[in-house]
Amino acid sequence: MARQSKLESLAINGGPKVRTKPWPPRRLFAHEEKEAVIRLFDKAIESGHAFGYDGEEEQAFCREFAESLGGGYADAVNSGTAAMYVALRALDLEPYTEVIVSGITDPGGFMPIPLLNCIPMVADSEPGSYNAGPKQIEELISPRTSAIVIAHIGGEPADIEGIMAVANKHGIPVVEDCAQAHGATVNGRPVGTFGAVAAFSTMFGKHFATGSQGGVVFTRDEKIYQRVRWASDRGKPFGLPAGSTNVWASLNFNLGDLPAAIGRVQLRKLPEIVRKRREAARALAQRIQEELKAVFVPRYVPGADPSYWFFRLGVRRELLTCDKDTFCRAVIAEGIPLTPRYAAMPGRQDWFINRRVFGSTRLPWSSPEYKGDPNREFPCPNLEDALDTFFNLALHENVGPEEIDDVIAAFRKVEEAYLKENE
Repeated sequence: MARQSKLESLAINGGPKVRTKPWPPRRLFAHEEKEAVIRLFDKAIESGHAFGYDGEEEQAFCREFAESLGGGYADAVNSGTAAMYVALRALDLEPYTEVIVSGITDPGGFMPIPLLNCIPMVADSEPGSYNAGPKQIEELISPRTSAIVIAHIGGEPADIEGIMAVANKHGIPVVEDCAQAHGATVNGRPVGTFGAVAAFSTMFGKHFATGSQGGVVFTRDEKIYQRVRWASDRGKPFGLPAGSTNVWASLNFNLGDLPAAIGRVQLRKLPEIVRKRREAARALAQRIQEELKAVFVPRYVPGADPSYWFFRLGVRRELLTCDKDTFCRAVIAEGIPLTPRYAAMPGRQDWFINRRVFGSTRLPWSSPEYKGDPNREFPCPNLEDALDTFFNLALHENVGPEEIDDVIAAFRKVEEAYLKENE
């Protein structure tokens, strides 16, 4: 009878919600960004010259971004997807070679590989993680491997030190996909500074933004940076003698001075944004560990300090009378925003399964120059288990004690209704 009463009290079954207020907005943009844009317009109006790209604002933004990572070179582009394309293009990979990529990642971190006529090789996740690890990467390395793309999903650093050890052993360059991981570190070192080159997204939903869209390519290698500049702006002969012509065929991925002006303000706010997210995540983690049985906080890579694009949490399925998705739907009904099942798996999407990149040719897989198995499949049992175990809680810098109280109350209410020991 007690079990039935607790089930009936759930909001999903018609009971009252734990939280009736909307989740707090981020309020990412404020007067400082508005004033930076106005100053840029005022200068254009006064001078009579339109602002463009690669001007004072964009150059300053790139310089300040590189400085925020401890020095190096940065090039601002118009999206995170463009950043990944440019980063890979700057490695000057040979067509029909293989590029290992994380199984859980945004399509923008995956699609540039076949668009460069290379073959994506999908790595499984490490057990208990969304991120691929050294073992899963090394299992896919072959004489055809030309690069490794490793994503730090949700702001959680992958085992980048272990991956770099594998990559260095085989002499393979690593591209870090840091689209969701601004400010995350491993043993105090920022992600994005371990590999040969890194791609960041600065669209409006990320930790900091350059407006609606944007991205940055970062490297500490001057030669790679030169090729980044070629790849991002139609092969213009950056760094070559006067009179040189365009050296590569590429596209125009430039960002521009207007979004860069916004980005400069946002970049100054980033440390506080990350600090507050960490503070909220740690407070919530402590209460989960002290007060709940079926919900748990996963382990991170040793030395990792996430920046929490979202907060990954797990369910101990063996303790519940329901599956993880049912549990999560009940929590959502209590007014708590979360994603029950992360859907960022390009390797399971129609375009990849059907090899739809260049018309109906099935290129690059169908090329006789590709010496691997064009029909190879990529079973990912660790990834599947992660999707059955973990969910993503919405967490940002304005989540405070009231929201944490409501999250715990909702978890406890749903947990008590579904715990086996309450049968």
